[in-house]
Amino acid sequence: MGFLSKFKQGLKKTHSKIAEGLATAVLGKKEIDESIEETLEELLIEADVGIDATQELLDTVTEKISRKEVGDLDAVMRALREKVVEMLSVSKESHILEDSRKPLVILVVGVNGVGKTTTIGKLAKKFKNEGKKVILGAADTFRAAAIDQLEIWAQRVGCDIVRHKEGSDPSAVAFDAVKAGVARGADVVIIDTAGRLHTKENLMKQLEKMKRVIAKVIPDAPHRIVLILDATNGQNALSQAKEFQKITGITDIVLTKLDGTAKGGVVIPIVRQLNVPVAFVGVGEKEDDLIPFNVEEYAESLFE
Repeated sequence: MGFLSKFKQGLKKTHSKIAEGLATAVLGKKEIDESIEETLEELLIEADVGIDATQELLDTVTEKISRKEVGDLDAVMRALREKVVEMLSVSKESHILEDSRKPLVILVVGVNGVGKTTTIGKLAKKFKNEGKKVILGAADTFRAAAIDQLEIWAQRVGCDIVRHKEGSDPSAVAFDAVKAGVARGADVVIIDTAGRLHTKENLMKQLEKMKRVIAKVIPDAPHRIVLILDATNGQNALSQAKEFQKITGITDIVLTKLDGTAKGGVVIPIVRQLNVPVAFVGVGEKEDDLIPFNVEEYAESLFE
């Protein structure tokens, strides 16, 4: 299955809800009236497109759709699709897989339960498929399950892992992982972190300390700080992104569980409000279900 097919599969719930709702609203209509606008507004907000983006999309439909096209669902969807591409094209692309710094040090952050450890495993596999040597750092030392899960992924992918016992200092793990990366000639070092956002001050201190000790080994590292968000959280994912942006800064976003939600529109406010690129989206459980984000494919899958 190609990336576009996977995108479409991943956004199926969001797309179906919008397409079905709109088809009913425009049926037999001669002009864009209040009922069409209200329906579209409701559908976009339910898809977590956000209030500002929803208003822009509504304005586009009322401006671009001529009287003869009102009852034509394809014309309405095309106008929405083109506007989304325009809205998201201002965002820079991620290019994380092409980053040639060696070893490339990636710090992965996100609250518990968003699929962080699984995403790290899938990301490691992507780099491995590019012929790169990868080392994982199990610095979420508060949860034994996270360390064990990362170990399983390391075995599955065929890469080294640096781990300490549960309750160890996360910064010590990060330091050792980067040192190992340099010593073993690794291309990429990916470090897992704890995700307890409710203890925000502690998390901030912990991440700052991690960044400091990593920089002792490689002065300009970590090179990438990747935030993992769960698409099923909708607008809450946007709030989390803003918090992490404040706490540690973010260079890339990975949006997981896009296939499990009708809130796939949340990509739009996340990209626009943070101006941080979405590197990948997760559209399933399999190892290859982490796919590169592409603006055109996203817009097409949402408003086909």
